[in-house]
Amino acid sequence: MQKANIIFGIVLLTTSLIANDAKAQKLDTEFLYKIDIVLEPGVELGKTPLGKRVIYTVKGGTFNGPKLKGKVRQAGGDWVLRLDSITTKLDVKLLLETDDGQLISNNYTGIVRNNPDGTTYWRITPTFETSSKKYEWLNYLLAVGVGKFGQGGVSYEVFAIK
Repeated sequence: MQKANIIFGIVLLTTSLIANDAKAQKLDTEFLYKIDIVLEPGVELGKTPLGKRVIYTVKGGTFNGPKLKGKVRQAGGDWVLRLDSITTKLDVKLLLETDDGQLISNNYTGIVRNNPDGTTYWRITPTFETSSKKYEWLNYLLAVGVGKFGQGGVSYEVFAIK
């Protein structure tokens, strides 16, 4: 009986610690940059087993934020997958060049969903890869972004998760 009470006490304490730890954790974000991406007209691959595939080539663009800014190089693209009439999956690869000449590979996936109330849920999860010492902190960063259609392409506000 005493052994059962000890086990019960340990389980209760562990559950309490996990619950308190989960309540204490929250995700803070910091504005990273706004990016405007200019796209070529899409090339339709057609209906595949995964959905309707449309490929958009990146024509250029710009990004601007407190810690980095520059241009979107004419490289990469968005391999859009339309799952149905209201849901699209994004698969994007970009090459960013900072105003001081450093190159950063930027990849993101995301979801665009048109809601019945007329709003759009448009979210992305960018990751980064660079050999630049100045911007190496991007290699170890998780980020999220909110998108919308822009002039000749798409636009995002991107936030680092701290």
